[in-house]
Amino acid sequence: MPRAIFLDRDGTLNEETMYAHRIEDFRLLPGVIEGLQKLRDAGYLFFIITNQSGIGRGIFSEKEMHRFNDHLLSVLKQEGIRIEKVYFCPHHPEEGCDCRKPSPRYVFEAAKDFSIDLAGSYMFGDHRSDMLLARNAGIRSVFLLTGHGKEEFDRFGKEMSVDFVAKDLGEATGWVLDDNKRS
Repeated sequence: MPRAIFLDRDGTLNEETMYAHRIEDFRLLPGVIEGLQKLRDAGYLFFIITNQSGIGRGIFSEKEMHRFNDHLLSVLKQEGIRIEKVYFCPHHPEEGCDCRKPSPRYVFEAAKDFSIDLAGSYMFGDHRSDMLLARNAGIRSVFLLTGHGKEEFDRFGKEMSVDFVAKDLGEATGWVLDDNKRS
């Protein structure tokens, strides 16, 4: 069974901008390509799980989000990195849906659809909700200090149960590869 890396999008892969949706504002974070290539070479599949409340708030359309995602996927594909699927929650946080992180719904859908070994899988993200998602899904959590990570860690660090805190995706990659050797 393949293992997976579940990735938050904004602040984890690309620079965090207020409701990122414009291609002209897209900037990949340093170390993302190299880190994902090493994880790919180690046999991981990649999935993006992202809350996109800007849709529910009327700030941008689902079509604009898909265009942004397509651009991100194209940039990664040029570097030999394939994202198996992008899962997104378009709802306003107060809608009470079952797909918004920290719900594990999309992790479980990916596990079923792609026969993922959850015991060997990880969630990378820069928000408390990403870490809660990992806990709810029973996968390891890697908290990144990129994007909103520093502020989130200052605010919630003591109450977050995480497996590893990394300065960026490159450091997270090194830890995951070492963690595999320990397992």
